[in-house]
Amino acid sequence: MADPYAILGVARTASEKDIKSAYRKLAKELHPDRNKDNPKAAERFSEVTRAYDLLSDKDKRARFDRGEIDADGNPAMPFGAGGFDRGFRSSAGAGTGGFSARDFEGFDAGPEMDLGDIFEGLFGRGGGGGSFGGGARSAGPGARRAAPQRGANVSYRLRVPFVDAAALTPQRITLANGSTIDLKLPAGVEDGTQMRLKGKGEPGPGGHGDALVTVQIDPHSFFVRDGDDVRLELPVTLDEAVRGAKVKAPTVDGPVMLTVAPGSGSGKVLRLKGKGFSKKGGGRGDQLVTLEIQLPEDLGELASRLEGWSDSSGVRNRLGV
Repeated sequence: MADPYAILGVARTASEKDIKSAYRKLAKELHPDRNKDNPKAAERFSEVTRAYDLLSDKDKRARFDRGEIDADGNPAMPFGAGGFDRGFRSSAGAGTGGFSARDFEGFDAGPEMDLGDIFEGLFGRGGGGGSFGGGARSAGPGARRAAPQRGANVSYRLRVPFVDAAALTPQRITLANGSTIDLKLPAGVEDGTQMRLKGKGEPGPGGHGDALVTVQIDPHSFFVRDGDDVRLELPVTLDEAVRGAKVKAPTVDGPVMLTVAPGSGSGKVLRLKGKGFSKKGGGRGDQLVTLEIQLPEDLGELASRLEGWSDSSGVRNRLGV
């Protein structure tokens, strides 16, 4: 992903409010529901959402600004890496409702460095006080032998659907050796969360290395993460807002019936308890549903019904105009 600041069109010194405002504007313009015939808009929407996810998180933003992570939230690797360039596939584990296979990409990893071997190569092995100029010394009977080197760690990037991450749906992954593992996501999982699978790396004389799995949560077409909460803008008709209604609303756990009170206006926020992301300390966040009144495309009948009526309640008085 390119520079998240450039994607949102804000300066690196932008405030949280400026970043949120820029995101909301772009998300409304690029939302897939409004650009059904424009696949590039959907790609741009996904890019904008990932940029906002990074910059709206204070810790991630600070780490990105310091160069500790890249624009995708992955740890920076300033010294490069070599040896692996693998592609893998993952699919949801048992009981996930039949999700289709998903790609997750491997990236490079190297063996852990044994500094003991380096210094022994410089100063010689054994208990004697060798020097740079002296010849090689033979190890004495009591000399400590270097421990066998473990195999290299192998790093993977695991793409997890937004809903799976919120509901902690296990992810079945296939490792480089062809074996599969049902990976349980940790509570509080977020972009950049790293999990270590002991002994699932490359083989070596001292045993296998580990597999390091970095999670990348895919953006959703209408859900937006806000800390442990999930936000949703829910369209309602004018008559549903005026008279009140029971309407169906999507959640990460499936659709639920939501009560819209009579006289509800655009911007009113309804809270669905426990329908957000799992928290590190236990429990779950909420889903915050913002009502968005949508007028009919054909306003003729509505205009005729309002003939001779106007609202004189002074809705802008609090703004001083």
